[in-house]
Amino acid sequence: MISYLKGVIAGVDKSNSNRVILTLDVNQVGYDLQIPARFVEELPAIGETVQVFTHLQMREEQPLLYGFGSATQRDLFRQLISVSGIGAQLAIALLDTLDLPDLVQAIVSGNTQLLIQAPGVGGRTAERISLELKKKLADWRTSAGFANATSGGPPPAIFEDVQMTLLALGYSASEVSQAITAVSDSAILQQNANAEEWIRQAIAHLSG
Repeated sequence: MISYLKGVIAGVDKSNSNRVILTLDVNQVGYDLQIPARFVEELPAIGETVQVFTHLQMREEQPLLYGFGSATQRDLFRQLISVSGIGAQLAIALLDTLDLPDLVQAIVSGNTQLLIQAPGVGGRTAERISLELKKKLADWRTSAGFANATSGGPPPAIFEDVQMTLLALGYSASEVSQAITAVSDSAILQQNANAEEWIRQAIAHLSG
């Protein structure tokens, strides 16, 4: 399995409106990777070096490489294509349509109205994505040893959503617990704030 590639950007091809191809020169070997369109904005100039996290998909015709700006984005892509009926192009469309925290929160909270904003994602598909991935994230949360809601933190109704979203974004159980505690102790956040606001403040704390 190829976890990531680090090389020089040889070119970015946007000629196909549905797909963006990044050509990466790694030790004089050119790799073509399909990447989310929004990843192009994060790339340095042609000729500069970049590290791209990858997913290799084996097809009978030819192997396909997909590239992402972070391991978390790559891992969420893998989670999305594990859902029945979700292929790579739909997964990339979702990653292109919503910021990573918004996409994870939409899945965890079952916000299908956000998910259907992605081209090709209908109501039933959105429901299936949320149903299947929320269960996986809940199992992941349990295996990570997360604590239950405590007084002073988010209301119990949204506590698990906050934890699962932060976990899916790549933060460890200890980081998530520490961030929730820190945010709970601050005067910035009202106790009746919604899950999105708790997540936004927790991410701000973890990124500080």
